[in-house]
Amino acid sequence: MPIFALDITECMNALKSIIKYIFALILGGLIGLAIAVAGTVCFSEATLPETINNLTTVELRETMLAAVVALLAFAFAFLILIPVHESGHLVCGLLSGYKFVSFRVFNLTIIRTDGKIHVKRYAIAGTGGQCLLNPPDLPLEQIPTGLYNFGGVLANIIVVAAILPLLFITVNPYLTEGVAIFIITGVLLILLNGIPMKISGTGNDAYNMISLRRNPLSKRGMIEALRANALIQNGIRPKDMHEEWFKVPEGIDYKNPLEATIPIMAASRLIDELRFEEAREAFEQLYSRRNELIGLYVKEIACELVFLRLVCGNIDGARKMLDGNLRKYIDTYRKMMSSKERILCAISLIMEKDREKALEIYRLLEARQNDYLLQGEVKSDLAIMNHILEKKPDSHSNHFVLTPQIPVYETDEKVQ
Repeated sequence: MPIFALDITECMNALKSIIKYIFALILGGLIGLAIAVAGTVCFSEATLPETINNLTTVELRETMLAAVVALLAFAFAFLILIPVHESGHLVCGLLSGYKFVSFRVFNLTIIRTDGKIHVKRYAIAGTGGQCLLNPPDLPLEQIPTGLYNFGGVLANIIVVAAILPLLFITVNPYLTEGVAIFIITGVLLILLNGIPMKISGTGNDAYNMISLRRNPLSKRGMIEALRANALIQNGIRPKDMHEEWFKVPEGIDYKNPLEATIPIMAASRLIDELRFEEAREAFEQLYSRRNELIGLYVKEIACELVFLRLVCGNIDGARKMLDGNLRKYIDTYRKMMSSKERILCAISLIMEKDREKALEIYRLLEARQNDYLLQGEVKSDLAIMNHILEKKPDSHSNHFVLTPQIPVYETDEKVQ
């Protein structure tokens, strides 16, 4: 189930592109320097030591040191500005009446479950940070969203303003250069988040502020996803949540990630309810709109379609979808997302016809279930895995048969 994330993913990706460009320039310069040295030695009377000695002038050393300082300053800016940005969302969200759920920088996550604070490792593809809070218990139209969204930009503005005076302290030219690079990076981040725009199909903070104010469906998608996330983190399964959260209205704009969250949540809940054929149809519809959806949603939808095609008997369709890239994605996130273990269990049981391997996947997930961040998702996945492991293949075909009369198995009923 996708969770709305107040993160700076695409903006940080833009900054990473700048750093890669600088690295490319430096690498190109080094290659050019090596060619120049080789040419000088081959086509002149100068020896290699003499040529290198001529190149190691004070100016060259200073230039190379300045380049190293610039790269280190960029890296340091990343390490500081991401936590600052997410902290801004956190503080402004709390000031707006939201309650703390989780705070993540890279894959280090601080969460609150059952009133206690825990530290776990968790990551979402392509994201650098994430701050998730639980909205106040108010009617949708009364829930504030502006300060929560603007908090990251505001925090970056405060930090850049605080660092700015250091530019006028001429203690060391390299320190001044590092400060300047840090400020430039911060300003770029502020502009990338503060000017309303979409980057790779995802709205930035300013864009979301406007969208949430003008578009009730966007606001509903964000609020319901945040509420669902808070419950899932505390061990509640989607099937046990308010049914009205999962009703899909007409007119969804699938290019809007906040609106697209609504039908994806609804389709995911069908899986938890063991309504596999309905879920397959819903995910097939979503996948048909993959050109409108952001990349992360497309990957998650494809993962669920592999599972649903398998349990609904379309093994060839599942095999066709499970290409090398998707398999790598599943393997990468299986330790952080229990749904990936559920999918691998189905692959082993139905596609590979290896029940022992499927049972081993189930038992390993059961043994380390407390390591996962989203406890409600783990409970759901264990129950579904238990369910499919209790079924038998159709003796007249190679397909796996599920019938609507099959009872729902809860996680406390162990597979033998």
